[in-house]
Amino acid sequence: MHTTVGIVGGGPAGLLLARLLHNAGIDSVVLELRDRAYVEQRQRAGILEQSTVDALRAAGAGERMDVEGIPHHGIELRFGRRAHRLDFPSLTGGRSVMVYAQTEVVKDLIALQLADGGPLLFGAEVTSVEGADSDSPVVEFVEKGRAQTLTCDYVVGCDGFHGVTRDAVPAAVRTVYERTYPYSWLGILAEAPPVYDELVYAHSERGFALASMRSPTVSRLYLQVPNGTDPADWPAERIWDELDARLALDKDPGRKLERGPVTAKAVLPMRSHVTEPMRHGRVFLAGDAAHIVPPTGAKGLNLAAADVIVLARALVRWRETGSTELLDAYSDTCLRRVWRAEHFSAFMTTTLHADPAQSPFDTRLQLAQLERIATSPHAAAELAENYAGLPLPR
Repeated sequence: MHTTVGIVGGGPAGLLLARLLHNAGIDSVVLELRDRAYVEQRQRAGILEQSTVDALRAAGAGERMDVEGIPHHGIELRFGRRAHRLDFPSLTGGRSVMVYAQTEVVKDLIALQLADGGPLLFGAEVTSVEGADSDSPVVEFVEKGRAQTLTCDYVVGCDGFHGVTRDAVPAAVRTVYERTYPYSWLGILAEAPPVYDELVYAHSERGFALASMRSPTVSRLYLQVPNGTDPADWPAERIWDELDARLALDKDPGRKLERGPVTAKAVLPMRSHVTEPMRHGRVFLAGDAAHIVPPTGAKGLNLAAADVIVLARALVRWRETGSTELLDAYSDTCLRRVWRAEHFSAFMTTTLHADPAQSPFDTRLQLAQLERIATSPHAAAELAENYAGLPLPR
């Protein structure tokens, strides 16, 4: 089997890339390890930057998003038991974000791919990617117990942090940058209408909390917990009580979350990771295969989308003109945006969380930074511009 672009991984990055290439008349094959039901149900991000929303619409994947997604024009910061709202459009020149779960983005893109796109093979286990330095790299995979070979003009690894494509970039030319954080998130999905109209990020002496949503009837909520926490140690009542305590305000102490059945519960480790370069020969890395951010800045899915938008433009240029100029620049172009997002995500994380080793002095520094954001239009605009999403590179 041969294709122009072999895409390893059928998550949002791989599926969006396949859609963009299909719309440009470039053939591709998507190989996804898991089955369709698993891919459509795995819980991940839920905040789409303006540029991601625009890209999905332009790709023909925005119809259901525009009906069921929830536009958000700001966030609320809580610290010192006080609340301060950031209005994104007034701070960013009109940009905002959309609440639309990654599961729904994936469902939309899968439906489009199966309806009129190239092959999308579920249950295809990629065992290796070879020949990155050749004119025709090879993807070896197993589907339905049968070993198969896919030759490609280009291979794109959208197979995540634990995928195999990253190994196609030789260790001798690969540099890895990492940071681990001394806390995790306990995240839940609950069948409970969100109390707040927008996301609430709370700094408290008890630790960080985040009140988010997936729909008008489903809440997505997070608590900072120690690394190694067992979700079983947190029954629903304890979770709700702790959320109420961390989100409490002096001027509105009686407003509490609406409680409902907890339908999912998991602990998410917090880490930052970047692999450089994001391209070797004819193999490209995108999304979590190349970089991971802590979720505090809502950047993971959006960075993945930005990667494949940049790559799709480069592949279209190559197909139309024969020029590899944009392909050659892919890694450097993406990494500039990646490192900006890494910085923002680390800033949000370290400013809002309580490090177990931090001193009262460190806490006062966090509060001073949050007060600066609440009182300075310049500081507020910096946060809002990064959160709503910086313009995509051209």
